[in-house]
Amino acid sequence: MRLKFIVFAGSVLMGASLLTAEAQSVQPVSLDSCRAMALESNKSLMMSRERINTAKYAKREAFAAYLPGIDFAGGYAYNQRNISIFDSDQLLPTKTFDLEKGSYEFNLVTNPETGMPVKGPNGEYIPSTVALIPKDAMTFDIHNVFFGAVTLTQPIYMGGKIVALNKMADAAEKLYGKLYENEAQNVVYAVDAAYWQVVSLKAKHELAVSYVNLLDSLSNDVRRMVQEGVATRSDQLSVDVKLNSAQVDLVKVENGLKLSRMLLAQVCGLPVDTTFTLEDETFDEQALVEAEVAKSYNMQDIYNRRADVQALRLGVDIAKQEQNVARASMLPNIALVGAYEFSNPNMNDGFKKRFGGGFSVGAMVTIPLWHWGGNMAKYRQAESKRVIAQLELQDAEDMIELQVNQAALKTTEAYKTYNMTVANLARADENLRTATLGYEEGVATTDNVMEAQTAWLKAHSEQIDAMIDVRLCDTYLRKALGTLVP
Repeated sequence: MRLKFIVFAGSVLMGASLLTAEAQSVQPVSLDSCRAMALESNKSLMMSRERINTAKYAKREAFAAYLPGIDFAGGYAYNQRNISIFDSDQLLPTKTFDLEKGSYEFNLVTNPETGMPVKGPNGEYIPSTVALIPKDAMTFDIHNVFFGAVTLTQPIYMGGKIVALNKMADAAEKLYGKLYENEAQNVVYAVDAAYWQVVSLKAKHELAVSYVNLLDSLSNDVRRMVQEGVATRSDQLSVDVKLNSAQVDLVKVENGLKLSRMLLAQVCGLPVDTTFTLEDETFDEQALVEAEVAKSYNMQDIYNRRADVQALRLGVDIAKQEQNVARASMLPNIALVGAYEFSNPNMNDGFKKRFGGGFSVGAMVTIPLWHWGGNMAKYRQAESKRVIAQLELQDAEDMIELQVNQAALKTTEAYKTYNMTVANLARADENLRTATLGYEEGVATTDNVMEAQTAWLKAHSEQIDAMIDVRLCDTYLRKALGTLVP
């Protein structure tokens, strides 16, 4: 697939390089070549391709939610003062084991006469020995504190939210792919319209040149007849007026042809001043064969082929998953959490000036209890969006059925019109030949000849229009049927 793309891109670039801005292309350019260049250079299609890439990355992001997340957090803090457990040195009473009582007894000051413990002024017994705990021993340096933690979070159950998000991401990727196909079909149709417009105006330019030549030849004949006295000055003026009008029409056609070539170049992504010859500019007008147009169509097959319908169906699927995501906000969430925490000073080892820490593992459960109807309103909103998406799909299918029938009728009508113009053209040619011979024999006037020439011009012009209309209607029908594959 990649090799095919490289070959295709190379052929497009090679074709574009041949179409220089100032030089006439030697090799005529085909309709398929114009389509390929337009598909490669169209800005809307470029944006659609980037949207597809965006959807692919969103799909990867959604899949990553299945996997455990590992994070690191760390920091530093400066404290103005140290931490001290005591406000002063502490004196703790001691105990001695009494063999007679079989237990530890406090060492107290006793009265030598009575042998009873002595109480102090505060009414408490006075210990005879104490253990000294200096304040400095329980003061810890926390001026500079470094801390950090590595955490692991594994979702266990998120109310179906992760599954719904993955389905949404997958549908979104397919959706953008279908939108790209639909946009590509629109580009192809625009290229065809511009291409056949050039072909039409090229044929009308040749027709206008022929018409001017006919009038010029007639003008010369009338001028000689005026000199010989067998024609009037009025006849000469009538022919000259007709000739001037034809020359003006020829200039208009030439300008229209230039503009149509510019439009085609712009649609193909080339500079507007690029000049090139089209392959169909010299095709045989009589070689157009009537295509078979069906009287009825299987609309379900058309819906399955149409990229825009498939995009709307995917939009319905996305709306359903949005509804599932909204419902997940009302369900419990369960996650497994693990962490390794460390700090300096080390709080696990007497606030020593070195890093130290430990592991912890647990589970976290979140159960929504009461949110004043906010979560339910969110769910109902998503449900309404799904209904709207389904109605849009149904409306589009109804419009497409009408579009298909209309396109089929227009295509059939275009072929019938073309066949009638072919017959009219044959009669116009014969009429012009007869009028010319009659004029040469002196049995027809200049008005008769000019009327025949005008009818001949109209017949040729109508045939060209009918022929181009057949091409465009055929393309439009294939687009409506979903068979116009870029």
